[in-house]
Amino acid sequence: MIRFEVFGDFFTKWGDLIFAGIVTTLILSFVGTFVGLILGIPLAYGKMIKINTYDTKLIRVSKGFIKGLCNIYSTVLRGTPMMVQALIFKYGCQALGINWGNIIFPSQISNVLNGWFFAGLIVITLNTAAYMGEVIISGINGVDVGQLEGAKSLGISGKRASISIILPQAIRNSLPTIGNELIINIKDSSVLNVIAVTELYYRLISIASTTYAFLEAYIILAIIYLIMTLLTSFILKLIEKKLDGKKISLNPFGRYFRGRAHA
Repeated sequence: MIRFEVFGDFFTKWGDLIFAGIVTTLILSFVGTFVGLILGIPLAYGKMIKINTYDTKLIRVSKGFIKGLCNIYSTVLRGTPMMVQALIFKYGCQALGINWGNIIFPSQISNVLNGWFFAGLIVITLNTAAYMGEVIISGINGVDVGQLEGAKSLGISGKRASISIILPQAIRNSLPTIGNELIINIKDSSVLNVIAVTELYYRLISIASTTYAFLEAYIILAIIYLIMTLLTSFILKLIEKKLDGKKISLNPFGRYFRGRAHA
């Protein structure tokens, strides 16, 4: 049976811990997605390197090495679970003598920021970069090739045109997919609890282990994740409309009243 009285206790007794977990999850997701996008851009260009017949042997080898390295990175990071990557990162660092648990911040911020938080941020960023590389490649391929040719006819070099003309359009065209990756990161950040990242899942389950209210904790967890993803989706749609030059309104009944006025 669900103990409804427990729901209030979660927020009255442990509200600060739950809020800290929400903040940690959002920071991991937003920063990981943003930095992952930045890292995904050179990764995409690395995978798209063209090896020309007129290149010298040294250049061909260098291009082949960079392209192969980018393809391996993308394949491995996209083909393995982030939970496994987090564990490999944790124990790999320990093998090198690096213990993220030894990194301690002042007490006023240690409730959110600690060594394992940064370890988790590195993991989610590197994982996201592999997916963002594919997103950028898809966006670049979706831009009309004629724009690149037109830029060359104006005396703009291919590299400069690709970065200043093609790339911005590719990112704009990829915004829905980038937003989807952000939403995925909000949910998937929960797996980072395996390396003691104190995000939302970690904190609620820790509370449940002392109260034995596991069912209630999971219900609260699901509701909070749902609210975060719905709000994020709503904000991303507003941003897309704004970039498209459309008028945005936060009034959900605005369309209804406008329709009544024109009737």
